[in-house]
Amino acid sequence: MAQHPLRIAILSLALLTPTIAFATQPVTLTHSYGLVYSADGRQLIITSDQGLAIHSGGRWSTAAGAAHEFKSLAASRDALISSGHPAPESNIADPMGLIKSTDGGKTWRKLGLHGESDFHTLAASLRVNVVYASNRQPNSRMGRTGIHYTLDNGVRWRRAEAKGLGGPIHQLAAHPSDPRMVAAASDAGLYFSRNHADTFHRLGDPGFVLAVSFDVDGEHVWFSGYSAEKPSLRRIRLTSGATADDVALPLEDDDAVARIAQNPVRSTEIAIATFKRNVFVSHDLGKTWVQIAFAGTTTR
Repeated sequence: MAQHPLRIAILSLALLTPTIAFATQPVTLTHSYGLVYSADGRQLIITSDQGLAIHSGGRWSTAAGAAHEFKSLAASRDALISSGHPAPESNIADPMGLIKSTDGGKTWRKLGLHGESDFHTLAASLRVNVVYASNRQPNSRMGRTGIHYTLDNGVRWRRAEAKGLGGPIHQLAAHPSDPRMVAAASDAGLYFSRNHADTFHRLGDPGFVLAVSFDVDGEHVWFSGYSAEKPSLRRIRLTSGATADDVALPLEDDDAVARIAQNPVRSTEIAIATFKRNVFVSHDLGKTWVQIAFAGTTTR
């Protein structure tokens, strides 16, 4: 059976993203590997091969600082965490390993593994100091591939057993206040762990899950999928046997949600970025949506 074109795009991880503009000078963002809110809730931040794009106060702009080729992005209470490849004018080794910014991406501090690893899958807790990473090849601090986590800004990493986790992983999400809890989006469904990713159990029904994000309340998980040639966005409570609630999406059937973010200050505000370069924001937990990027072109 022929693969649906969207599924092929998903499997290739070619996450195309919006062309961002500010004032009269457009800024082209060719790939996006992360969508987060700043800790103060004032900025929605998207990563790309050309640095960070920021939506704030109804306008798009580019972040100050070097235009690194970011391959992932996670947000904590006081910092942005990322990985990828440095801008040509930068003095950071390639690949960048794990890096951290406490000034909105203007400057970055090396946390380790620079010149060794490029993490495409990262997750950080909103309120506690834990970072999860899916490692694709061994390095000086990770002797094997797989899911690892650190509680000390990358000084020491522990490899998780990941028992019960099925299918290739698309994304990881860290609980906002419990460092032991982590969720995973995979080909086989949505998975949840309460012991630093050593063992997982599946939440809800099996299916192709693309994106995952913990609700800031710590009691729910948001996740997106694509099945029967239709996109979906759902929210499920972290209790045994819980049923996921469907959220109405303003998408065509040939598109799907690639990234999910929730405002940590205004928790009723969520944002999604799609595979067809659309970006939407909802101020009422998905009951209504405002589109801020149309197939690669921003609204303001």
